[in-house]
Amino acid sequence: MASFNIKTGDTVKVIAGKDKGATGTVTAVFREDDRVVVEGINLVKKHVKAMAQGQESGIVSVEAPIHVSNVMLVEGDGVTRVGFKKVEGTKKRADGSSYTVERSVRISRKTGEEI
Repeated sequence: MASFNIKTGDTVKVIAGKDKGATGTVTAVFREDDRVVVEGINLVKKHVKAMAQGQESGIVSVEAPIHVSNVMLVEGDGVTRVGFKKVEGTKKRADGSSYTVERSVRISRKTGEEI
């Protein structure tokens, strides 16, 4: 599976669709479907039946998932593409010795800084 550029908690801007230009925070990511749920974006009406006593039935607005290709990560004033870079670090073993490891980090293509 390819790496995913958008994570939960990222601030994104919608670049296509009915909510084009709106920004929001990613609340859920569905990797298998390549979709994300963005807070306050792509609201759809849903009919809800009262299941428990005291709960009301009716029509509620719910955020529906949108395709990840329709959003871009927000950085500063504008949006940026996401890249990946290998960074070396050190880890310690239980016996006290250390060793070097490589980990992949997300970087901004606009500034080159780690996200």
